[in-house]
Amino acid sequence: MNYKNYIAEFIGTFFLVLIGTGAVTIGNGSPVAIALAFGLAIVLMAYAIGPVSGGHMNPAVSLAMYINKRMSLTDMFGYWFSQVLGAIVASSVVKMIIASMTDTSKVPDGFGSNSYATISGGMAFFVEALFSFLFILVILMVTSEKFGNSNIAGFVIGLTLTVLIFVGLPLTGVSVNPARSIGPALYAAGDALSQLWVFILAPLVGGALAAFAAKYIFNSEEA
Repeated sequence: MNYKNYIAEFIGTFFLVLIGTGAVTIGNGSPVAIALAFGLAIVLMAYAIGPVSGGHMNPAVSLAMYINKRMSLTDMFGYWFSQVLGAIVASSVVKMIIASMTDTSKVPDGFGSNSYATISGGMAFFVEALFSFLFILVILMVTSEKFGNSNIAGFVIGLTLTVLIFVGLPLTGVSVNPARSIGPALYAAGDALSQLWVFILAPLVGGALAAFAAKYIFNSEEA
């Protein structure tokens, strides 16, 4: 069992969700601030824990890595558990901090959860699957033996998430990560919980499609 890998994934996902959803709630950030918070959190953790676990911080990324035989099935489930647990603990910390604040009038509801109100459920699924496909395709390409460059991979991955959030924040909040959505949804309840299936299933579909595209169209798994 790769316990160090699992601990690294827990810490990385915890950091991502704490910083990202903290920017939404505690920081009451602008769209630009929120996009940068999530993107920079990915960059920092990619370089910090990437050498240990690969820095997935996302069950959809781990699924794509498993499909392309970069990790075992056992490790994939271990990563999933660590990532979801890290997200839940991070959301618990965000909730605890908000509860301790003397003035929460400017704190948005929802604990930074994902939901859709301006588009239909079908379009939300399409947006999340498409953005997940694009995001994870970039990850697979820049981390492949054939095309990858470890010196800039973390920066490119974080930048990709940032620009996707610039576009999709008003639509779904841009999850592209089941763990990132599960954590805050458990506390937000309501629409965030009833719509959670979209933010779990769509990124997994997008990740699987990205894995096949990287492997069979671009031959990313050829050393």
